[in-house]
Parts: sequence; structure tokens; C-alpha cells
Amino acid sequence: MLEIKDLKKKFIKYNDKKEKIEFYADNGISFNAKEGQIIGILGPNGAGKTTLLRMIAGILDPTSGTINFDGLNYADNEIEIKKNIAYLSGNTKLYNTLSPYELLVMCAHIYNVDDNKIKSRIEYITNKLDMNSFLYDRIGNLSTGQTQRVNIARCLVHDPKYYIFDEATSGLDIISSQVILDFIKKEKEQGKCILYSTHYMEEAENICDYVIMINKGIVIKEGTPKKIKDDTKTTNLRDAFFKLIGGVSNE
Repeated sequence: MLEIKDLKKKFIKYNDKKEKIEFYADNGISFNAKEGQIIGILGPNGAGKTTLLRMIAGILDPTSGTINFDGLNYADNEIEIKKNIAYLSGNTKLYNTLSPYELLVMCAHIYNVDDNKIKSRIEYITNKLDMNSFLYDRIGNLSTGQTQRVNIARCLVHDPKYYIFDEATSGLDIISSQVILDFIKKEKEQGKCILYSTHYMEEAENICDYVIMINKGIVIKEGTPKKIKDDTKTTNLRDAFFKLIGGVSNE
């Protein structure tokens, strides 16, 4: 189980008058995530989703609060935790001169995957993400959707327990998006714990078991999609979100 308690991240910026301003990108976020569960982290751009996921993935240190994976914390067990994590950011660049197959073999070696298991693991991921038709093409020649599937595949070659996906389908065509969403749902059935950040409310409503809505660094609502809609007396998560924040802001 992943346990997040009172997580905060403070940053410093300067205004036009060169005055120092402290602000919290995330301020007191708490939740639990279990095996075989997809947790949606929802909110607009700038809500604090990426900062939250980077802290959970061990890329950013929180200002305060705790992160525990199966009772382990980063301070004492960083390597062990990261062996069990897949982290997909929205702006990761790949080696354009390699083929997807070559990249996956390289990543498998980085994660110390047993040589006897590399081939079968790559075959499994390739089939699930429908990559066979371009597995040996140069990454630099792939479409945006194909490249994103490769990007997801390289995160999963070591068969992690926890998936942390930040805007996995942003900017993709409908077919590529559906391939990725179908894959995520199947991985949930295999007992994976999946954190899924998106600003596509309809997408989250389709795949998430539990939703955490964030705005301006704080949780404004959480629960199952049905409970959130029932509580806000709306028919979809998009309308629920706008009702919770009081309509569209000019900020």
C-alpha cells in the first residue's frame, strides 16, 4: 500500500518588484492507494499534480509530510522503493536513433532484469501496448502516439508494483489513447497500484476507481466518481469540478 500523509511542497518565486514570495505547490495532501486500484489525480494545469507525483516518485523532496510504500520510506529505502516504481512524466525524451526493442533491452539491463526474463517481458509489454508493427523501427521515425507507447513500455520493463503516470495520453489521437487506457485497466487486473494524473475528466471517469481532485495545491474533493457526482448533484466529473471551485476562474 502507498500511504501519503500531509504532503507539502514549498517554492520561492520573485514578483516584478523583486520581492520574495513563498508559495505551496501542494499543501497538506493525504491519501492511500492499494493494489489493484487506479487512483485519479485530477485538476487543471498548475493545480499541483506534477509536483505531487514527482514527490511520490522520489524526484522531489517534500517540504514536509510522509511517503510510505509498503511501510518503507525514501530516507532509508530509496533504491528498494524505486525498483518497484514506474514513473512516466509528460516531457521525457527518448533516444531517437534506437529502436523500441533496443531501448527496452537497455532499460531492462539498467533495472537488472534477469537475462532469462528480458525477452518474455518485452514480448508481454509489446503485445499489450500493440507495438509489434514498429518494434524495430527507429524511435525518431515514430508518430507521437507510438512514441508515447514506447515511453510507457520503458517504464514497465522491470515489472514494477506501482505505476505513476503523469498525463499519459495528453496530445494523443483517440486510437493511441485507447490503447494506453486499455493497457492500464488490464494492469489493474494484475494487481498493480496505479496513480493516474490527468486534466481529462471524462478519461478519469472511465478508468479510475477513486478520484482526488486538486486545485491550487489542495484537495477539494475525493471519493469514487459516483460519490463525487452524487455529492455535487452533477452527472459528470467535469461539472462536479467546476461546481466545487465555483465556476470558471479568470486566473
